Amino acid sequence: MAEQGVSNERKKELEQIDPFQENLLKTLAYVKENQKQFLLILGGILLVIVIFSGIMFSFKNSERIASDLVATAVISYEKASDPVKGFQAVTADFDTIFAEYSNTSAGRMGKVKFAKICFDAGEYDRAFDLYKEALEMFEDEAGMKNFLLASLGHVSQARSDAEKAKSYFLEIETGASDLLKDEARFALAGIYEDANDTASSLKMYEKIVNDHENSIYRNIAESKIKDVQ
Repeated sequence: MAEQGVSNERKKELEQIDPFQENLLKTLAYVKENQKQFLLILGGILLVIVIFSGIMFSFKNSERIASDLVATAVISYEKASDPVKGFQAVTADFDTIFAEYSNTSAGRMGKVKFAKICFDAGEYDRAFDLYKEALEMFEDEAGMKNFLLASLGHVSQARSDAEKAKSYFLEIETGASDLLKDEARFALAGIYEDANDTASSLKMYEKIVNDHENSIYRNIAESKIKDVQ
């Protein structure tokens, strides 16, 4: 009799729905009741996924195309017999890249490459504008920023604008990054020397000797210091 009593109690326990099953049934009932709304939400999620996938595919495809176009333009430039003819040969190609793929990484780097092409061809105004645009794009990248500041300094010198050149080189000289700092100091020394500011020029040469042991400008700086002494 005791065993029968236990079996009946156990049977009742098994017939009862546990909390997990009860919650699951309630959830299924709620979903069924609001099936239309859930289908709309699911459809919206799927639509977002499809759109995002499409954007990513388009971006990667644009990046690939831009990279190929820049590489082709550079190859065409290198085949030219001189910088001016090279500039003329690839100007239209780079204009297309900037018009259609300016937001890609390849397009941004293409702007830097073409700026150098312009500089070598004596197109200083266009080189300056391109380097300025590139500087805005790479403002947060310390190494690239110093490279572009130095490029702007050299272009400004080529445009006979010593004051503007000095401002760009000083930004490197006083900045936190050491990249191209010796080059900036050497350029500043020359600018001060041309302006007959011997003290400031000597100060830049001394910084090169003291702070840039392996600089390619070190020997020249040492010679300049000896000439003053």
